[in-house]
Parts: sequence; structure tokens; C-alpha cells
Amino acid sequence: MSNVSKSHRSNDPIVKYCTSISVKQDPILQKLTENTLKNAPMGLGAPEVHQFGQNLIRLTHAKRALDIDGEVISMDIDLEKLKRYGKEFIDSKPEISKKINFKLGPAVQTLDSLIAAGESGKWDFAFIDADKTSYPYYYEKCVQLLRPGGVILIDNALRCGRVVLEDKDDETKAIDETNHIIANDTRVDNMLLNLGDGTHVVFKKYE
Repeated sequence: MSNVSKSHRSNDPIVKYCTSISVKQDPILQKLTENTLKNAPMGLGAPEVHQFGQNLIRLTHAKRALDIDGEVISMDIDLEKLKRYGKEFIDSKPEISKKINFKLGPAVQTLDSLIAAGESGKWDFAFIDADKTSYPYYYEKCVQLLRPGGVILIDNALRCGRVVLEDKDDETKAIDETNHIIANDTRVDNMLLNLGDGTHVVFKKYE
């Protein structure tokens, strides 16, 4: 199997070195990371991917962001883990919590409601890390919602290296399908990186 792994699961000295040089977490993010590692480690995204996303947000001066699992709309089917492991840390910083709008329910419905409300082309950044079988749908809706020059970051885009296997499970098939949809989408430029569990970076072209 190819060397595809999140830094906190990897023993590769090069991965550890790159992470130590690149990842800079503020105290709130450190607490969130430590608490998630302790209580729900499978739910922790790669810190290096989060850092990369932060840098892209700064680079593009993004003010409005869609987080699928300025202003942030975060979508999830279940907020129980948020309440249990993270909300107290977020609420301790009112200047952060006031900018985050948590939407409870299927992300597909939230995305459709934003499009119906005339939000297409008004968002700067989207992060997709949710149920994998819906990745193609999430991608299409996010492209519609993003402004020209906006960025989509897709997590788990290599699925522990399973995208190259002939025998794929349904989630891996959906991720592989999404990667190929992006590669052939003339509306965007893209780069698939072996960062974390695979990070697909998508830039919406200017018309």
C-alpha cells in the first residue's frame, strides 16, 4: 500500500519533520486537537491539512466559508460530538463562535437551500469532509456556490491509498469518481496532493 497517512498516525520521519516545520496551532486549536485525539481519534482531521486550508484562506482573503462535516457555515448530520468534544472551546472565544453558524441536518439539504436562497457565486472557500458517497454531489454544489477565484479543499481524497485498487468499496468509488470529475471539469483548476489522507485542491476559474 502507498504511503498515505495523516501525520498523527504516521511514523514516517519525513512526515513528522514536515509537520513540525509547518503546523502552527493556536491554544484553542491545540485543545480541540488533544481532546479529539483522546475521545474520538477517528474524527480528527490531519493537522497539516487544516494548516494548509488556513494558509489558502489567508492567501485568498476568504471571508465566507462552507465547512461540510467573515462567516462559516458548518454542516453536520449530528452535533452531539461537537457538543461533547469541541463546543466549550469554541464558546470560550466569542470572537470566533459568533462567526460560526452550525446547521444541523443533511449537508445536501443545506447546500440546496443556500442555492435556492440566491447564494450561488458568493462564497470564498469550502471544505468537504463528510459522508464519502455524497462527495460528487457536495463538489458540484460547492462549485456553484463559490465565487470565481474561490477554493474547495477535499479531504480523504486518496482514501488511505485505496483509490488505486481495482476492488473498491462504495465510499472509495465515490472519492475516485469525484477526483475524475474534478480532473475533467473545465470550470476549475486542480491539484491532488499526497497530504494527510489525500487533499484535493480545487480553484474555481475566473470567467
